[in-house]
Amino acid sequence: MRIAVDGMGGDYAPEEIVKGAVIAAKEYGVQIDLVGPSDRMNQELAKHDVSGAEIEVVHAGEYLVEGEPPAYALRQKRDASIAVATKLVREGRADAVVSAGPTGGVVAAALYILGTIEEMSRPVAGGPFLGFAPNTLMMDLGTNVDCQPYQLLDFAIVGTVYARKMMNIPNPTVALLSIGAEEGKGNEVVKESYPLFQKCGLNFIGNVEGYDIPSGKANVIICDGFVGNIVVKFCESLGKTIAGWLEENIRGKLAENEIKAITEGLLRATNAAAVSGGGPLWAVNGVACVSHGRSRHQEIAKTIEQAKLAVEKDLVGTLRTELAAAREKLKEAGFEPFTSA
Repeated sequence: MRIAVDGMGGDYAPEEIVKGAVIAAKEYGVQIDLVGPSDRMNQELAKHDVSGAEIEVVHAGEYLVEGEPPAYALRQKRDASIAVATKLVREGRADAVVSAGPTGGVVAAALYILGTIEEMSRPVAGGPFLGFAPNTLMMDLGTNVDCQPYQLLDFAIVGTVYARKMMNIPNPTVALLSIGAEEGKGNEVVKESYPLFQKCGLNFIGNVEGYDIPSGKANVIICDGFVGNIVVKFCESLGKTIAGWLEENIRGKLAENEIKAITEGLLRATNAAAVSGGGPLWAVNGVACVSHGRSRHQEIAKTIEQAKLAVEKDLVGTLRTELAAAREKLKEAGFEPFTSA
């Protein structure tokens, strides 16, 4: 298994990226193509014990920075590290690509270089994000801020494959995130999506509300990326805020090591990405995994592990099969064929 890692992606590149790649190479038995300016990559590698780790530096003279328009930046920087890493997958020299961003650049590189699988035009990112509900995942977490009903259905199919293959949930329940549990509640997109979800063959249980998320009422929760990104960042921030409040208010009442254990447990419960890392960018014709821009080495290593699992589980092939089955169910139910444009 060979994973191409964007050594210059993320807020803490290249130090934390290289450190995470070394850990992954040793712990998960993968070969790493570390992509970035060769002098910087080798300089960082020299800080670590790489014995037993199969790591090769692949030179890329440029890299993307946060705030650049992704499509424009990739056209101007054809030797950008994320572009070079993604091309390794297209050329069959790597099985997957991993990057910590910028997210727009990762998405653009995946779209332009790998393309999308048939009948899906939009990549989608998501996965488990709340430790209080470890068997719940959400799609989308920020890739698509405006969506049509058929695109939300695609996300639901993706989420079902994710839950079955990566989380070992045999028949995952699916729900739409809305402002009420009743069928008629929600904005127009949610209301129009409801009948599609009912007839597509998924294990659809209806709408769920925000307070249903921590209880794990559904395994797969679907929303557009605008809502999903706000929810996940709110949960992360709330966990950090409560942890700080607890530390301040119980200091002196418990031992320092007990306080630390409590606050660290809370942070893990509200920020699952810190434990599991990032995940696959779905609908792409290949395995591309994106991690949070603020990822440190632990998250990078875990994201590389997720990339390895995605290849082993043949997530791309499984998604093709599931999409075709859902389309057939809708045709049988009388819905006109549609394409993701």
